[in-house]
Amino acid sequence: MNKFGDLIRNTREEKEMLLRHIAAELDVDTALVSKIERGEKTAKREHVLALAQLFKINPEELIALWLADQVAHLVESEPQAEKAIRIALKNIIGE
Repeated sequence: MNKFGDLIRNTREEKEMLLRHIAAELDVDTALVSKIERGEKTAKREHVLALAQLFKINPEELIALWLADQVAHLVESEPQAEKAIRIALKNIIGE
């Protein structure tokens, strides 16, 4: 499950940009960008915002997708993941 990385890769390919172009914009190496696209590494928040600007993607939507991937990765192997997420959501929205 790597919706964020998939979106970044697909957008980069649609815009015909190479990994090295993205890496230069983020001031990181190409290997890191590749690992982010494959879901092997998590992007930093500052990189997510830079990617949103570079690709002209709504930053709030991209941050939400990035956070969702992190949450999913954290609980994916837990049998009570769905219940935990419901409880967390109630805590966040104040119910």
